Amino acid sequence: MKRLFKTLALVLLVIAVSSCSSVRVAADYDKNANFNDYKTFAFFKKGIDKAEISDLDKRRILRAIEAELLVKGFTKSENPDLLVSIFTKSRQKVNIYNNGYYGYGYGYGWHWSPYYWGYSNYNSVSVSTEGTLYIDLIDANKKELVWQGMGTGYLTKNMDKKIERIKEFVAKIMEKYPPGLQQ
Repeated sequence: MKRLFKTLALVLLVIAVSSCSSVRVAADYDKNANFNDYKTFAFFKKGIDKAEISDLDKRRILRAIEAELLVKGFTKSENPDLLVSIFTKSRQKVNIYNNGYYGYGYGYGWHWSPYYWGYSNYNSVSVSTEGTLYIDLIDANKKELVWQGMGTGYLTKNMDKKIERIKEFVAKIMEKYPPGLQQ
């Protein structure tokens, strides 16, 4: 019975963690901007340099953004219509799970036994990192922000999964561009 409750707690933890694996996205934009006028882009180095992540992750994010913009028909240019900038935030989340239950029977102690009735308590603690990626599109001529996409989700330190997670973040955010095409 003790094993059953441990297994049940583990299954619930896996379900909770896997249900949190999606990226939550939002976007905001200038309603006066004509997004059909934007055909070319370049990265805004000054803005990107301020992002507080490793240079490796910056390059991964920029490659993913570039791939998404190219799919949308943009061209990378030295004289762009749009400047692309990013910034990030992260925070540690501590999750405490209290999986208490009552047992039946008689006897001594506060653990499960067929010979007592009492309360058992299994606690588990997990720490995860939640990150937010902002992608800013700036009108290169006016030097004004015209679109901002934001994605929030859990991060991984596993190198194989990290690249895919970054691509997922960027793809989900860029689904919101251009505005008005979402359902």
